[in-house]
Amino acid sequence: MKKVVLGFSGGLDTTYCVKYLSEEKGYEVHSIIVNTGGFSEEELKQIEAHAYKLGVTSHTTINAIKVYYDRIIKFLIYGNVLKNNTYPLSVSAERLIQALHIAEHAKKLKADSVAHGSTGAGNDQVRFDMIFHIMIPGIEILTPIRDLKLSREEEIAYLKSKGVQMNFQKAVYSINKGLWGTSVGGKETLSSNGMLPEEAWPTQLNEKLKSQNVKLGFLKGELISVDDKNFDHPSGAIQYLQSIAGPFAIGRDIHVGDTIIGIKGRVGFEAAAPMVILKAHHALEKHVLTKWQLNWKDQLALFYGNWLHEGQILDPVMRDIEAFFESSQKNVTGAVFVQLMPYRFQITGIESKYDLMSSKFGKYGEMNSGWTGEDVRGFSKVFGNQTSIWHSVNRESDQ
Repeated sequence: MKKVVLGFSGGLDTTYCVKYLSEEKGYEVHSIIVNTGGFSEEELKQIEAHAYKLGVTSHTTINAIKVYYDRIIKFLIYGNVLKNNTYPLSVSAERLIQALHIAEHAKKLKADSVAHGSTGAGNDQVRFDMIFHIMIPGIEILTPIRDLKLSREEEIAYLKSKGVQMNFQKAVYSINKGLWGTSVGGKETLSSNGMLPEEAWPTQLNEKLKSQNVKLGFLKGELISVDDKNFDHPSGAIQYLQSIAGPFAIGRDIHVGDTIIGIKGRVGFEAAAPMVILKAHHALEKHVLTKWQLNWKDQLALFYGNWLHEGQILDPVMRDIEAFFESSQKNVTGAVFVQLMPYRFQITGIESKYDLMSSKFGKYGEMNSGWTGEDVRGFSKVFGNQTSIWHSVNRESDQ
């Protein structure tokens, strides 16, 4: 009997895949769930029980939270990456880690096939397929939902005919939670105009909260402490900050983007900790990095975020950019002070021994101690020399 490794979430699509692949196609199904921070231990146990009840031969749970941070999130922070200046790549980034783990599991089991429950309408199908083609070339890729063009109603009818019992009631809003944010889709995001209502957001505002100050500690670009509470791994700091900032309803927005397959789409997201961390990290960088370090980081981050979003995590150019990011973080160490308020936050300042904004070298707009007025007069002449020559030559040629 042929073996197939199935990326399994326990939802309708992957539940259908188990029954279809095992009973209609005769595969030995080995399910795997890769937790990137979106499931509790109890939820993972329920998903495992559901998989075995459906008839899988084996089920594997992978805790990929730390790997997810080390492989991807760390570099998103280093680059201050926000796709279209808005979206912290909450879902697109975690799909890549999931695909990589599924591919490794398929190799380990010497599987004949690998399967996922993506439809033919979104980005995930490309991300999964492409990584499987690269990591496990030649393996058969099975995508029943995409290939059969199934409606939700058809999936439900089939599963009921097989005696499957589960909650078939689709939530009004589709929610995908992970370490680096939560996506929210609903009827309001299906058109170009409409905002998600308050009740759609997974984390509701705690109306008792008015304002709270937090101190974020960074070491070489990585968040290692929150309010002097230290963490063994930055993923723990992210989760802890989320528990503090989330109830302020911070980091909500709707991302409008271009999909890999060429259509535009809208999706809501809430990402309190990611948005606070990215802005705090950037504020610290603006104090400790030079003008051209910041400039080149911005340019590389734009490419990095777009290429990652399109699933190209395995392109070697990504390692080159990551090496640049890593090098740029040597002095990104210090504390950033943030004020949290309902629906918003602000950076109030930083402290760092690497702060380049030092009164020893002059006070912006007031006085300097490193040069004289005559120095600046000469510098200004030399600095604009080539442009001055250009204008002089063109004035003469126009006469």
